[in-house]
Amino acid sequence: MDFPDLETDRLYLIQLSEPHVEDFFDILSRDDVTKYYGTDPLNSRDEALEIIHMFQEAYDKQIGIMWSIMLKESNKFIGSGGISNIFLKGKRADIGFDLHPDYWGSGYAMEACREILNYSFGNLELYRIGAQVYPNNHGSRKLLKRLGFSEEGLLRSYFYQRNQFHDALTLSLLKDDWA
Repeated sequence: MDFPDLETDRLYLIQLSEPHVEDFFDILSRDDVTKYYGTDPLNSRDEALEIIHMFQEAYDKQIGIMWSIMLKESNKFIGSGGISNIFLKGKRADIGFDLHPDYWGSGYAMEACREILNYSFGNLELYRIGAQVYPNNHGSRKLLKRLGFSEEGLLRSYFYQRNQFHDALTLSLLKDDWA
């Protein structure tokens, strides 16, 4: 099965793969990015490569799709985004994304997420997309709400990061709301 490359006005969304390991590591080793990521910052390129392989395996098993977010104008890797926990029979999945801080506030995350949602609801025929975010992650919460996500509730001690548990706010978007 060929990986579904996507395209927006300013971005290419292509499969996250080994050639992206340096940039992927650069993003996920940063405290400002991983502060609300749900995992500790990466310490090595080997860890980044292991995650990339995990995403490739998830795609092969049809339980996840992770795209590299690339600028069209320069073909520069600026982040990643995708869906995980895909349950095709149940018509649901979760969305997640990360972006290098140099590109925060540029609208790239919104643009990438819109295309991922279009693909998820259209091509995969999913009905529900969920998201879990730290309550203090105001940027991601604002983005998800602008996309039409609704807050559903608090998941107590959902994330374990930096040797402590953290609550997560769960949000969802239904296909009917997207259409």
